[in-house]
Amino acid sequence: MRKYFGTDGIRGSVGEGFITPDFVMKLGWAAGRVLAKTGSGPVLIGKDTRISGYMFESALEAGLSAAGVDIRLLGPMPTPGIAFLTRSTRARGGIVISASHNPYYDNGIKFFAADGTKLPDEVELEIEREMEQPMQTVYSRHLGKALRINDAARRYIEFCKSRIQPSLDLKGMKLVVDCAHGAAYNIAPSVFEELGAEVISIGAEPDGLNINEECGATKPEMLRDSVLENQADAGIALDGDGDRLIMIDRRGNVVDGDEALFIIARARRDRINGGVVGTQMSNFGLELAIRELGLDFHRSKVGDRYVMEMLQEKNLKLGGESSGHIINLDLATTGDGIISALQILEEMSRSGRSLYDLKQPMSKYPQRLNNIRLENRVDLGGHPEIDVLVREAMAALAGRGRVLLRPSGTEPLIRVMVEGENLEQVEDLALRLTHGVEQILRNQR
Repeated sequence: MRKYFGTDGIRGSVGEGFITPDFVMKLGWAAGRVLAKTGSGPVLIGKDTRISGYMFESALEAGLSAAGVDIRLLGPMPTPGIAFLTRSTRARGGIVISASHNPYYDNGIKFFAADGTKLPDEVELEIEREMEQPMQTVYSRHLGKALRINDAARRYIEFCKSRIQPSLDLKGMKLVVDCAHGAAYNIAPSVFEELGAEVISIGAEPDGLNINEECGATKPEMLRDSVLENQADAGIALDGDGDRLIMIDRRGNVVDGDEALFIIARARRDRINGGVVGTQMSNFGLELAIRELGLDFHRSKVGDRYVMEMLQEKNLKLGGESSGHIINLDLATTGDGIISALQILEEMSRSGRSLYDLKQPMSKYPQRLNNIRLENRVDLGGHPEIDVLVREAMAALAGRGRVLLRPSGTEPLIRVMVEGENLEQVEDLALRLTHGVEQILRNQR
């Protein structure tokens, strides 16, 4: 059983629980001990803009040095940029200091292997085993040295631009880019400007405390207002570590991860191996639209880790989540908000169609999501009465919708989701199903 690592590295509120400087330093040491066995080269450390990143960076640097591993510091850098640089510099591993879309008072640490993909489970478990050992520092002559890669941002900017056709010219296109006061604040605007677009930057003044605050991919309202005010062609919102993408069309409508995934799949359908991976929470309208393109649609569990696993299992190239985390495996080793945006802008430029027009072939189904809060987590297996309720709801939808009951991975919650063509029916079914499941679970406590 894992003690520290979750599905997306290690996360927590800074100063609470085990996320302390002492823990982070020992984690750096343990990771250094394990990664030292995997090859030569340094370990890269990059971070987002939250204030605790300074402390975590120093603690990880000390731990890695104590294990005898050299370090290369990247400074603020989007998570996909760290993955790219880990691979391109032939490092033995990369470390990301970020809590993604969370508030500034949270932080987290995740690792990349030498090829820019997430560490295998067995390596994470080996790091956890090292954490249980007493920390010992190598002799002075063997201590790791730390250097800074001063052109890291430029390398990543050029990588992003290389992911689209060299002929792409965004001249005449006006974009608003919301960097969420996060890791992409000094990178994303440059990418689009250098391709010819007129760029209006917002959320690009980090102070260590304002990351994701009322801005970015999780709060696109400010972006929408700016798009309308500036009569922009599109708005681009990233999250704190730059791996999510939410867009705004010129009419002020949100283009979420499902719609973005459809646009990319439609533009690249001849290059994605015949299928697309979504999750259990992907809209049913996306599934229908993908199948109408002549592509298979597969659903993984919620979480980019599971999307990646299914892509690899089925030898596919494209997948993503409604949140905007989209993986183009033939272009990058992990989700990348900038590269996903470039795929869509490239299609806008090629087709001469607006973002609003590009998403029209996909019709999103009404969806209702209710939460059942319980005192403790429960296993939904072994409840035939609940199975009956689900089958009845599915029968009412007559094959033109979905019902999903899913325990939360972090809280004692049961999430009840119903999708269908008719909003009134969806809301009624969701309400009745929620009340029915809640009553069954409470009666069996």
